[in-house]
Amino acid sequence: MEFLIKISQFLLSLSLLIVLHELGHFIPAKLFKTRVEKFYLFFDVKFSLFKKKIGDTVYGIGWLPLGGYVKISGMIDESMDKEQMALPPQPWEFRSKPAWQRLIIMLGGVTVNFILAALIYIVMAFVYGETDIATSSIKDGYLVTNPILKNMGAQTGDNVIAINGDPVTGYSNMRSKLIEAKTITIERNGEEKTLTTPEDFLGQLSTSEDRTFFELRMPFVVAQVPDSSANKSVDLKQGDIITGVNNIKLKYFDEFEPILEASKGHTVQVDVLRDNKTLTRELKVSDEGKFGIAYYPTASAETLKALGYYDIVTKTYSLGESIGVGAVEFKDQIVGYWAQLGMIFNPNTGAYKGVGGFKAIFDIFPSSWSWQQFWGITAFLSVMLGVLNLLPIPALDGGHVMFLLYEMISGRKPSDKFLEYAQMVGFFLLIALVLFANGNDIFKALFK
Repeated sequence: MEFLIKISQFLLSLSLLIVLHELGHFIPAKLFKTRVEKFYLFFDVKFSLFKKKIGDTVYGIGWLPLGGYVKISGMIDESMDKEQMALPPQPWEFRSKPAWQRLIIMLGGVTVNFILAALIYIVMAFVYGETDIATSSIKDGYLVTNPILKNMGAQTGDNVIAINGDPVTGYSNMRSKLIEAKTITIERNGEEKTLTTPEDFLGQLSTSEDRTFFELRMPFVVAQVPDSSANKSVDLKQGDIITGVNNIKLKYFDEFEPILEASKGHTVQVDVLRDNKTLTRELKVSDEGKFGIAYYPTASAETLKALGYYDIVTKTYSLGESIGVGAVEFKDQIVGYWAQLGMIFNPNTGAYKGVGGFKAIFDIFPSSWSWQQFWGITAFLSVMLGVLNLLPIPALDGGHVMFLLYEMISGRKPSDKFLEYAQMVGFFLLIALVLFANGNDIFKALFK
């Protein structure tokens, strides 16, 4: 069931982005009276799942869900239709249109991607508002388990107060900034320290089994006592919070490990918080230093706020305010993704090791349906699709734009033969990038 939910979200998001991107090319092409021969969701290699011709255009759905396309008459694209290009130019063809019209047609896809992302961020700000944890309320620091962070000198209990010199006020904001961190300023026992990330920080994270950053410290919230547990007969309920062992108050789950390690094979007395009342129970500790109890790795924002762990800040916005908030979020995502691309193309950062393909995209969707998460992920993917399509690779929109700008500035149009060769080089380069990204997915699945 979880797989069906994830794959449904993945295909719905992908289909929405592809159709709207191609619609961005289709609409200006039709406005400029340019014939569009095909409009396809997914690729129709050898055959189509569905197709119907309306006017001059065949609308269809292919069987290979790796993208989509519009085939515009008189345009050198991935179809490599040399026979058509060998004929004299026709008035309805792309190559017969003025350069400025061709530029608008080529920029239409990424323009729609960016408009879509901005609109989603604006609507999300208006509908959902903004919920975050104030970092000033995180009194006991963060949980640090990643060996890379530990090698940098980070410890559980450290508070992150600045990244690259910029103060951190919200937890979600901190997590996004850590990807581009060069320096991390922490506070430990009232003293500030500056940690320097290694140049290949992202590369190390990508190959690490533990890819966590500075995580919120959580209470020990009981999820289930399995039948195989030595404590299966103990009166514990889902949602109970274990707050102490042998009269030692324990606020966070990570504090239990040394206590249980020292109590292997013994029975201990624990304090249990249930419905705002503290109960006492006796639990057996296994020889491995475990209670044998399934727990929730995270707790709800409501639970954390009610228990006084963190201050949950909730903001609501008017429609006017949402426009500003959404615009800022859109700008931050664009800038952040460009920065990440720069790191990926710099071999010294090792960021290329984290490049993923369709499985990586599939994995970011939650296993339970959440419209808020769905639209947030779709907006980010729309930004990603728009930015990637602007790369100056001939097989992408950015490659066509590059040649059109050259034509408009120099007054000389590249020859059709040159554009054919450039398209072939760009196509093979694009295939190599796709194979590399999805090869990374396969490698991680087999060896991680």
